[in-house]
Amino acid sequence: MMGNYILRNNVPVPEPNIIAWALWFESNDKIVQKSRFIIDNKVVEVSTVFLGIDHSFHHGPPLLFETMIFGGRHDQEIIDRYSTYPEAVEGHSWAVSLVHSEIE
Repeated sequence: MMGNYILRNNVPVPEPNIIAWALWFESNDKIVQKSRFIIDNKVVEVSTVFLGIDHSFHHGPPLLFETMIFGGRHDQEIIDRYSTYPEAVEGHSWAVSLVHSEIE
């Protein structure tokens, strides 16, 4: 099901009311995790966020979280999208490992 979601205790909950969704989205933190590194004197950031909108486009479970890398060899790559908060945390850790491999 495509739609809008909010987080309650890190659990995505459908929010069919667009006004309620927009108010929640405007006033709540959507960052799951952020990690910053300096590689060759340049900042590389791994960012995992709650998107609030299902990005599955009717192909499987809702995809509501996303990890991206900004800077470095993987600049602006979408690493993955996830359905749950724990999956997003795990995906963030994997992306951090990928960035660490650039340092070594």
